Amino acid sequence: MKLENIRKMQRHSSKLTVLISIIVLLIVAGCGNSTVSPGKGELVEPPKAGTGQDSKLPNGQTAVPTAKATVYPLKVKDATGKEFIFDKAPARLVSISPSETETLFALGLGEQVYGVSDYCDYPAEALKKPKMGSIVKPNEEALLASNADLIVTGVSMKIPAVEQLRSLKLNVFKVEPKTVEDVLNNTLLFGQIFNKQEQAEKLVAEMKADRQKVTDAVKNLQPEQKKRVLLEFSPGWTVGKGEFMDELITLSGGINIYGEMPGYSQLNEEKVIAANPQIILYPSNLIDDKSKKTLDQIIKERSGWEKIDAVKNNRIVGVDKDWISRPGPRITQGLVDIAKGIYPELVK
Repeated sequence: MKLENIRKMQRHSSKLTVLISIIVLLIVAGCGNSTVSPGKGELVEPPKAGTGQDSKLPNGQTAVPTAKATVYPLKVKDATGKEFIFDKAPARLVSISPSETETLFALGLGEQVYGVSDYCDYPAEALKKPKMGSIVKPNEEALLASNADLIVTGVSMKIPAVEQLRSLKLNVFKVEPKTVEDVLNNTLLFGQIFNKQEQAEKLVAEMKADRQKVTDAVKNLQPEQKKRVLLEFSPGWTVGKGEFMDELITLSGGINIYGEMPGYSQLNEEKVIAANPQIILYPSNLIDDKSKKTLDQIIKERSGWEKIDAVKNNRIVGVDKDWISRPGPRITQGLVDIAKGIYPELVK
């Protein structure tokens, strides 16, 4: 055989070897990539349970667990019954509710929040955002100029105001939490809408742990051991059944003396004296606009209230105003605060 023919055969053999190697690599790569990559709107298969040690990859790399990703399009309804279909996670956001602003930031969406209400003051980064007006009737021009993909609002904005904004072609999503469970569910819903499910689940787990801490601490209270409680969340105002602040009292093992009244009520001083609360809760970081006094000062100075057990025994307890009044991620911190105020010997 001529030398030239031998060289040709060697070249063909070499090319065939390379071709076979490429085919094998493609097959292996295809088999090893059967799950959809994160961020594509699929639930990525989690790593299997093992010995508790990190799975090892070549070159000393460690396997990183994959996270849940929202499947789009996503169809949901808000508290008004309006149906929304999200083709992707809204990118430019406005929140005109302090509770929802806190939730968005807690989910790691702070950079995507373009504007907030005049009352959104937590976290500190929210103070730097452009202001969109009040929580009841925001600035329509500011909202239109914001060019937001989604505007989020909460309990303070009533449905007619929401519909007015929608008539201007603004995309408004309203939540209306009445219980702690509602707050947890709204958090998970936001996790779905904004593709932040892992963050939402972690936050909800922390909030549930707070709630469990309280309910475990007071679960053995006998009916005669439960304290009568008045929560005066604003000067002259209290709360009754059907509202999340009432639930904070009952979850804490207390008996709300206004628990039979629906919604929010102005105080009737004779009723309060007759009910004789053993604990009076008030927001410690609130100053009355008219008198410039703290609320505990006002309570102690009321005529006839010196007969009330809570006043006689100095059981007027301050709790954080925002924790107890904002149905957002800090609501269960408010629950712990209230429970400590009612039963300091049980809730540490």
